[in-house]
Amino acid sequence: MSITVNGVTHAAHVPAERLLVEWLRDDLGLTGTHVGCTTSQCGACHVEVDGEVVKACTILVAQCQGAAITTIEGLGTPEALHPMQEAFRTAHGLQCGFCTPGMVMAGIAIARAHGGDVSEEVIRHELEGNLCRCTGYQNIVAAIRLGARAMAEAGLLKETA
Repeated sequence: MSITVNGVTHAAHVPAERLLVEWLRDDLGLTGTHVGCTTSQCGACHVEVDGEVVKACTILVAQCQGAAITTIEGLGTPEALHPMQEAFRTAHGLQCGFCTPGMVMAGIAIARAHGGDVSEEVIRHELEGNLCRCTGYQNIVAAIRLGARAMAEAGLLKETA
C-alpha cells in the first residue's frame, strides 16, 4: 500500500494489525508521535490523516491506504516553526514536553474548527481528550489561543460562519 507521510510517499508492507503509531515511530523513525496510554485516552499520539486529527493508537496502517498523514515533524522546521508550534514556545505551553506534540496537533484542529478567535472555554472543552500531567493547562490554553490567532493572520484558517 502507499501512504504519504509529511509529503514523502512510502510503500508500506506491514501486518494487518499494525497500529499507525507503531509504524510511524518504529518503522519511519518519527518519534514525535508519542505512545502515552495505549488506550486512546491521552492524545499524545495525535496526527493528521487527510486533514483530520486522529489518535494514531486507534487506527491501523491498513486503514491509511492512499492517505496523507502529517506528524509533528511535518509541521515546520527549527528555523521556521508552524504558528502553533511558535505559540507553544512563546506562551510556554509545555513543561516536560511529552504531551506537547499531541497538544500542538489538537490545537491546530481546534483553530481550524473554531477560527482565530476561539475562546478559552471552547479550547478547554476540546482538549478533554488530551492529558498533561505537568501543567495546569493555563499556558496550553493560552498557547492555542495565540496559535489560532497567528494561524488566522497567516491565512491558514478558513473563515468561520
